[in-house]
Amino acid sequence: MSKTLVKKIDIHVHTMDYGGIEVPRFDGSRYATPAEIIEIYDKIGVEKGVILPEIFPECGWIMQSNEEALRIAEKYKGHFEWFCDIDPRALYNSPDSDLGYLIKYYKSLGAKGIGEVVINEYADGPLMDNLFYHASKNKMSVTFHLATHRGGCYGLVEDHGLKRLEHMLKKYPDLVLLGHSQPFWAEIGADCTDENRDYYPTGKVEEGNLVRLMREYPGLCGDLSAGSGFNAVSRDPEFGYRFIEEFKHKLYYGTDICDPRNINDPMLKLSHWLDEAYLNDKISEEAYLCVSRKNAEKLLGL
Repeated sequence: MSKTLVKKIDIHVHTMDYGGIEVPRFDGSRYATPAEIIEIYDKIGVEKGVILPEIFPECGWIMQSNEEALRIAEKYKGHFEWFCDIDPRALYNSPDSDLGYLIKYYKSLGAKGIGEVVINEYADGPLMDNLFYHASKNKMSVTFHLATHRGGCYGLVEDHGLKRLEHMLKKYPDLVLLGHSQPFWAEIGADCTDENRDYYPTGKVEEGNLVRLMREYPGLCGDLSAGSGFNAVSRDPEFGYRFIEEFKHKLYYGTDICDPRNINDPMLKLSHWLDEAYLNDKISEEAYLCVSRKNAEKLLGL
């Protein structure tokens, strides 16, 4: 029986359309334009992507507004959806700020979720607690990037073992969280340590804390974008196939393209890897379709 491959939905992409006037990175590189993203998508079998605005100074050379993400999505209709990004310091830098005011506004304009949140504050600190509260109350998912420490990096600060994240999962059981980054995905294995969790662990996988959390908390999902997501499922393929099968309704295909040169990056191999896993009967058709696009379609209301 022949099998049909599907075009994927990218849950995690960054793009800017400032006509070349934006500040370049230190190495001279820049964000890919929407047209460049579409060209890459055509090469790797992706139908559309979700723009995650770059509003945080911890990560960006140039700040990008939610309004710019909306403008791109409207200009390139059919190729992009968009999330709004909410800085928990917004509206007077208080843990009591009504962030729901902002979330409701952008949701009314068509934002399908929140992210990518990369503020370098503790994952369960008062500012993030407030953002998670308002996101849950307004039924908006949150895509976040984890970090190992404060200063000199970007992302929510989390300890080895993901205890801060677990605290928030217990407190907001209805909140959908899409986790991402090396420190997030390194926790897939029991070999995760303070020394290696900010890198790309290799070799066979024995289940780690992340697997336990994904089993115990319905709201915790996995964003498979970037090298960290691809490494998590490909470092030990047999484990990766089982992981995808078990959590097929909680995993999302993604790229994290943020530079036109990413066309040569190993992280873009995930699309082909999923295709091959399906064609070679390593994962079921249901798992293939869910991770490739059906989970995204449900989250985005498509």
